[in-house]
Amino acid sequence: MSQLQLQQVTKRYAEQPIIENLSLEIENGEFLVLVGASGCGKSTLLRMIAGLEEVSSGHIYCDQTDITARSPRERNFSMIFQNYALFPHMSVEKNITFGMKVRGEKLKENQLLIDKTVSMLQLDELLKRRPKELSGGQRQRVAMARAIVRNPQLFLMDEPLSNLDAKLRHDVRDGIMAMHEQLKVTTIYVTHDQVEAMTMADRIVVLDKGQIQQIGTPEQLYQSPNNLFVARFIGSPSMNTWQVPIHNGALHFANWQIPVRENHDSLWLGLRPEHIHLGESRDGQNQFNARFERQELLGHVRLLTLRADFGTVQLFCDNEASLPDIGQSLSCHFQAQRVHLFCAKTYQRLLIKDL
Repeated sequence: MSQLQLQQVTKRYAEQPIIENLSLEIENGEFLVLVGASGCGKSTLLRMIAGLEEVSSGHIYCDQTDITARSPRERNFSMIFQNYALFPHMSVEKNITFGMKVRGEKLKENQLLIDKTVSMLQLDELLKRRPKELSGGQRQRVAMARAIVRNPQLFLMDEPLSNLDAKLRHDVRDGIMAMHEQLKVTTIYVTHDQVEAMTMADRIVVLDKGQIQQIGTPEQLYQSPNNLFVARFIGSPSMNTWQVPIHNGALHFANWQIPVRENHDSLWLGLRPEHIHLGESRDGQNQFNARFERQELLGHVRLLTLRADFGTVQLFCDNEASLPDIGQSLSCHFQAQRVHLFCAKTYQRLLIKDL
């Protein structure tokens, strides 16, 4: 059963829609990630769920109860912000328990929950310190502890890792996932980082201009993107995409072609970097030549950027692969069964069997 339901939710500022007629169901215990570029409406949507923003129209239900008009306090949701929002003059311990005191909860009766939370987030040695004496990762763990001791129905997280460096992001991300695994509380997590979304989510909601582009597991979004936006947004590096013209009822790409029955002038063709390889194919099919432009060392592999007749190509190669000088030509081949096609007018994904 869905724990949270959004029905035709709209948010407008000065008659300008930011979120429009958005419907979404979130399952009990699910870790759902809202992802999209800056300005897509993901934080606004989270704030409407929290009650920090009014809903212009539509309804929000929690456990079958309409909470659209309820105040944040009445919703019993815990929100973890990007900027920690800790009181600088209070110790870690007092920051964690401040909300409990405001709500009139007795600390002695909740000491077991407090102790368990402090231990889970490894804050035992930091309780007497103040925020200025903590690292960014430690401050975020304090904010997480403060949210947990509320014993909420939902956790709402608004880009909680964006202020941290790469090592801390990884550590705190692991902490969040461990917390979710232990508590099993429904979590809605906002990020612009699709790598975060792919590694953390049970399901991902991809947003663009206040509209849901696709909902699915990380694997579903990566392997079967609904449209060109999702194809380009999900994956790092991004999917290679090229607009390919149709000639004489067939799409011609490099030396590969397929018949196209429908009336298309062109199609967008996509290939992920890992589905393109250096060297000629065994049968001489599905291959092309491209000029070597640059490379990036990613540790265990290198990311190559090439220039072909049809546009820029990115692909991975082994660290020990022999490469020519910049500007020289390379032979490449691709896995035709991994090709993605999108309509040039609607940008929606097309199945080859339906062309």
